[in-house]
Amino acid sequence: MHPNAQTLTRFYTAFAELDADAMGSCYSLDATFDDPAFSLKGQHEIAGMWHMLCNAARGNGKQDWRLDFNNLQANDSSGHVHWEARYRFTATRRQVHNIVEADFTFCPEGLIASHRDQFDFWRWSRQALGMGGWVLGWAPFFNTQMRRQTRAALDSHLAKNV
Repeated sequence: MHPNAQTLTRFYTAFAELDADAMGSCYSLDATFDDPAFSLKGQHEIAGMWHMLCNAARGNGKQDWRLDFNNLQANDSSGHVHWEARYRFTATRRQVHNIVEADFTFCPEGLIASHRDQFDFWRWSRQALGMGGWVLGWAPFFNTQMRRQTRAALDSHLAKNV
């Protein structure tokens, strides 16, 4: 198995176990992360996001958490993983099944340099938010508002856990 594939396997195995420390250790210090909810720079912010999300999943009951990954591919410079998470969304207590395509680049040391998760935000918002997500989840302003809220939650989490 390619060393970068080993990094991704280590990352997603830790994610399935909600081990945010192990997840954060897979990123380079100047890594970037982007998905429909977050745009982050640096290992500190990225690891903080994983800590916040893993804590929420544990708090909602580990029995409601499941992560599966497959189609893992990696070479010297890039990688790809298909992953699916099933969890209870904290704000509404609604069950979510998120289907994600993840793309990566790696630094020479074999750590993640960039990570981009892509998923259908409208599909996610309908599951997580119910009728409000159904009505507004497709709108760009709604996604912008969600990104502001997730950024504020992360900033608060980081301030409390420095």
